[in-house]
Amino acid sequence: MTNRKETGEMKEIQLEYVLPENIEKRSFEIIREELRERGICLPADQDPVTRRVIHTTADFDYAETMTYSPDALETAYRVLRSGGDIVTDTNMTRSGINKKFLRTLGGEVHCFMAEPDVAAEAKERGVTRATVSMERALKLTKPLIVAVGNAPTALVSLHEIMENTGWRPELIIGVPVGFVNVVPAKELILRSGVPCIINRGRKGGSNVQCSAVSDSGRKSAGKEIDHGFKEGTSEGVHHRELRSRGGKSGAVHASYRQREGRN
Repeated sequence: MTNRKETGEMKEIQLEYVLPENIEKRSFEIIREELRERGICLPADQDPVTRRVIHTTADFDYAETMTYSPDALETAYRVLRSGGDIVTDTNMTRSGINKKFLRTLGGEVHCFMAEPDVAAEAKERGVTRATVSMERALKLTKPLIVAVGNAPTALVSLHEIMENTGWRPELIIGVPVGFVNVVPAKELILRSGVPCIINRGRKGGSNVQCSAVSDSGRKSAGKEIDHGFKEGTSEGVHHRELRSRGGKSGAVHASYRQREGRN
């Protein structure tokens, strides 16, 4: 075997030195440059959310697959501005939303997935926790954004509830990741007529969900909400969890998967 160094093929490693406070800014500059090189021009209203998702995942496929109904972002602004609530299927996203700031707008964030009575009811009925969680969402009386980033069965159950009862949340953010029923579950929501933000295909996850929720809400009340939701980016959640747990990223994600239960 020929050693690359001996043949002169070894390239010098060049690091880009950026001040810590400028790393995010530089990251978004790189994203803009690469989008331009790929000939992709994102719609102005969708650009902040899609770019935040790309920033979170380092995956430019999202520039092609993030899908917005015509009124999705305006609906997010209106719901949050009017004190609406958010229901998520992951505690990661719940942790990432600035709940104190949301309360100043009159809203709350709910995640029913890890509640013991939800698990008990799901076991007794032979259904998933996601199904029971969506049924709990139905009982909330305030304007609602439902954000799903983990369990495609949550989207399926949500669609069934809407079909059977006529109830509808104001907005659905559907970005679960996986292989079983993920694609058709997303398509059901896209065809439901409910304002929605969906990532088509198999990709998604809690980090995408957190980014979409945070950035879709940033313009709701101008600079104030932009500041309030800034800590809701998935990177912020991830780093806070690392600090609190003293673990590494793989351990964090593994603990989330075990705790949330992808069902």
